[in-house]
Amino acid sequence: MTTLLLFVAGLAALVVGSELLVRGASKLALSFGISPLVVGLTVVAFGTSSPEMAVSVQGALAGATDIAIGNVVGSNIFNVLFILGLCAAIVPLAVSDQIIRQEVPIMIGASLLLAGMTLDGGIARGEAALLFGLLIAYTVFLIVQSRRASAAARPAGESAAPAAPSWDDRAWVQLALVGAGLVLLVLGSEWLVSAAVQFARVLGLSEVVIGLTIVAAGTSTPEVAASLMALRRGERDIAVGNVVGSNVFNILGVLGAAGLVAPEALGVPVSVLRFDLPAMVMVAIACLPVFFSNCRIGRWEGMMFLAYYAAYVAWLVLDASGHDALGDYRTVMLYVVLPLTAVTVAVLTLRGGRGAQPLHRP
Repeated sequence: MTTLLLFVAGLAALVVGSELLVRGASKLALSFGISPLVVGLTVVAFGTSSPEMAVSVQGALAGATDIAIGNVVGSNIFNVLFILGLCAAIVPLAVSDQIIRQEVPIMIGASLLLAGMTLDGGIARGEAALLFGLLIAYTVFLIVQSRRASAAARPAGESAAPAAPSWDDRAWVQLALVGAGLVLLVLGSEWLVSAAVQFARVLGLSEVVIGLTIVAAGTSTPEVAASLMALRRGERDIAVGNVVGSNVFNILGVLGAAGLVAPEALGVPVSVLRFDLPAMVMVAIACLPVFFSNCRIGRWEGMMFLAYYAAYVAWLVLDASGHDALGDYRTVMLYVVLPLTAVTVAVLTLRGGRGAQPLHRP
């Protein structure tokens, strides 16, 4: 009974927290002359990644450095394939020109930088400092760029049109909404993961399956809740920006902070280096042609993302359990699924390059 109450409380906290966070963040965007997209890339994305930050930093301090890398890589794959896939399957997502031309390439660049840093089997403190410094520079750049774009979009001497008065017009109220939303998201995700693990054990699921599915996805439940709530409120820029921004923050911020506090270099498990990290890079690269196709993520593309996440989880479970079907599964993935995906990506790229018209937003 206690587990059920914890599960319900976690869901309620996620719903309420995401509502408060998205409302406060979207209002802050108007108050400070920052676009909703940039708020999604910074405030919402960084806030909803706080569980990943907590898990990775605590793991690094405890000397369990493998946790930091595994948590970030798993969350980034989940963010793109599951969250974007789910949102697009519900409502096709329009993708702004800035996401296509700037943010996704930055996400790909950060992913490739991480892959390069881990070639020697770990991330040293100097490399971690570089990652964290890049996060600060990226955040400042986004804010300055957005404010300049907002100012340039208005005729000289003309201020933004006043909106109808509302109870959350004051900056301190908006900041309070964002803060309260983040607290509820973090608490809700912790309660939900704890209850889900208990349910899984009652059902007889192994610790390996629990760790690879429920716990791995659990730290990303704030991103799920925030993106779905942004979608419901019509803030699609926040929904997409949240995912892209979270991935950039996970690599630059979470691993940067974890590497700075770790007593030694962050170690990378061989299995992650051989499979999960390349998968994360490929998922990031795949975003570009998918987003570029008509500047939107259609329902069928969302369903494709969800199917790939299911295939990824199946691979992890089969590999961890040493199942006899792993060899056949690998053959199907290498010689059927991946070639079909390559053809699909090529078609999307050609179609997007010939006829897509990017959506320009201030």
